[in-house]
Amino acid sequence: MIDTFAGAGGLQLTAMGILTLAYLGIAILSAGIIRGYSGFGFSMIAVMSVTLVLPPSEVVPIILMLEVVASLWLLPRVWRQVDWKSLVWLSAGVLVGTPVGVYLLANIPPRPMRAAIAVVVMVMVVLLWTGFALKQMPGRGKTVVVGALSGVLNGSATIGGPPVILFYLSSPASIAVSRASLIAFFLGTDIVAFLLCLQQGLVTTKTAIMGLILLMALALTALVRAIWV
Repeated sequence: MIDTFAGAGGLQLTAMGILTLAYLGIAILSAGIIRGYSGFGFSMIAVMSVTLVLPPSEVVPIILMLEVVASLWLLPRVWRQVDWKSLVWLSAGVLVGTPVGVYLLANIPPRPMRAAIAVVVMVMVVLLWTGFALKQMPGRGKTVVVGALSGVLNGSATIGGPPVILFYLSSPASIAVSRASLIAFFLGTDIVAFLLCLQQGLVTTKTAIMGLILLMALALTALVRAIWV
């Protein structure tokens, strides 16, 4: 674990070895590469990996910061393909669900939170793997419910993606539209969740510095992709 500031002395890595820090960097780098190709999946992979060595209450604000940066990088390229109509109703649900999720994050111990994160991810993966599909786009009410569930998950674990990923990838929308809409969706929800984390006191000097350190790993994804392509 990383100890926070000791007076004005700065961040101390007294209890974290170089291997652990390297592990965090590799986890973020891997998640960023996948996000660059698919447009989603960064938070799900990063949170599942990083919570193995840090508590969710510290991980979530860090991943939210990185998600915002990644979305701002990708959004200009896909702006015209975004399905704004569905995003309006998803966003309405998110505004309801996110405060609930952040409250749970601030008040539930790390172990139950880790278990909940794992269960949610496994359920969504199974649904996608089994070919769950919608014949048509859901109406406003169901879309708002999906958004609310995403908001709860995003505020509590930064994994609001699975319900919305399932929503778009199982819908008749094209892959290009789905990918663009997901990028826009994540940017908006992550900004809201991060502001609520600030309000709950979850964003500290420690998490800010860790976010900046891991941002360097995220920045390497562009270089890695350029070399591979």
